[in-house]
Amino acid sequence: MSAEGHAPSAGEYITHHLQHFQKNFSFENVKQVSIVDFSLFNLDSVIYSVVLGLLGSFILWRAARKATSGVPGRFQAAVEILSEMVENQAKGVIHNEGSRKLVSPLALTVFVWIFLMNGMDMLPVDLLPAAWGQAYGAMGHDPHHAYMRVVPTADLSTTLGLSTSVLLMCFFYNIKIKGLGGWGHELISAPFGAHPALWPFNFLMQLIEFVAKTVSHGMRLFGNMFAGELVFMLIALMGGAFTLSASGFGLALGHIVAGTVWTLFHILVITLQAFIFMMLTLIYIGQAHDAH
Repeated sequence: MSAEGHAPSAGEYITHHLQHFQKNFSFENVKQVSIVDFSLFNLDSVIYSVVLGLLGSFILWRAARKATSGVPGRFQAAVEILSEMVENQAKGVIHNEGSRKLVSPLALTVFVWIFLMNGMDMLPVDLLPAAWGQAYGAMGHDPHHAYMRVVPTADLSTTLGLSTSVLLMCFFYNIKIKGLGGWGHELISAPFGAHPALWPFNFLMQLIEFVAKTVSHGMRLFGNMFAGELVFMLIALMGGAFTLSASGFGLALGHIVAGTVWTLFHILVITLQAFIFMMLTLIYIGQAHDAH
C-alpha cells in the first residue's frame, strides 16, 4: 500500500482498497484507480460474482433436490418461504402465468445472487485482500500492488451489467408478448399519439425511458454498496490506529462498537438492496407485458 517499511496513511489505505485487480483486453498488467472504466476487466468482481452465482445456484438446487412433502426442515422451510415471497410478488406484477414460469425463478436467483454479493461486505476489510497480497508476493510480484476488492456490487460495471441484462429481458418480452411489429408501433406511437409528426418525439421518449430505468437500476445498487464499503474502510482505520495509549484504546473501542453497530445495520441494507433490485426487475419485465 505504501513504501516498504512505512505504514500507509489513511488516504493511501483507502485508495489501495478502492483499486480493482484489473486486466485490459490485451491482458497486460495495469495500475489505475477508476470507478468507471469499461476498457478494463475488473477480474476480482468477475471472479467473486461468478463464484457467488454458482454458490447461490447450488443452494437453490440443493433445496429443490432435498425437498420433501412431509414436515420440512429449517433449510427447506427457509427456501420455501423465500420462494413463496418471490412468487407472490411476481403474481402482483406479472399476470401472464406462462411468463411467471421463467420470471419467478429468475427473480429468486437475482435476489439470492445479489444478497450473496452484497454479503461480501460483511467480511473483515483486510481479510481477503491481505491473503491475496501474500499470494501475490509469493508469485514474485510486489505485494503492495496486490489490489483486490471483494464486493462485486460495489463495482459499477457489475451493477450496470445486471441492469442491462434486465433491459434485454424487457426487450425479449416486449417482442414475445406484442410481436416485433406491435412493439415497433408502440415505440413510435406512445406516449404522445400515433400521428406521424410525433413519431420522432415518441421514439426519443421511449429511448430516454429505457436508458433512465437501466442506469438508475444499476446506480441505486452500486451507490448503496459502495457507500457501505467505504464506511467499513473508515471503521477499519480506527482499529488500525491502535496504540498503547488512552487515545489508542479509545479508537480500538470505537472500532469495535462502530463496526458492530454498522454491521448489524448493514444486514438490513444488503437484504433491502437485493429485494429492491429484484422488485424492480419484476416491475420492468411486467411493464414489458403492458401496452401503452
